[in-house]
Amino acid sequence: MDENSKYKDVLNREGIKSTRHRNAILELLEESESPLTAEQLYINLRDKTASIDLSTVYRTLDTFASKNLVIKSNRVDDGKALYELNHHDHKHHLLCVGCHKLISMEDCPMGELQQVLKKKMDFDVTGHKLEIYGYCRDCKKL
Repeated sequence: MDENSKYKDVLNREGIKSTRHRNAILELLEESESPLTAEQLYINLRDKTASIDLSTVYRTLDTFASKNLVIKSNRVDDGKALYELNHHDHKHHLLCVGCHKLISMEDCPMGELQQVLKKKMDFDVTGHKLEIYGYCRDCKKL
């Protein structure tokens, strides 16, 4: 991927220098149908592009998460982080502790709670993130 990639403007807008590795990470996240761990990204990058260190992948993902370019979720069973490109859609996830599948919820169940917090606690919610852990339909059958 060249320096004139489609991610260059996004990275520059966030004050991040556009590099081949950063662009490749964003491209893999965009192409993926589900969130990926840093290790999965590292293996794909190592097979696809020039050499890269796992520590570089982690640092890059941390930078992207701090700039809200990626969404970081944590698996409860092994503590590994999952990363997905932030499409700035408001969504919440169900995470299967059996197969590690991440299922997006269609609706936000937090609206009523936000109103209760405002009324009872005089607390203005400016954002939230909801992850629910359990077993998916396939894993319950096992």
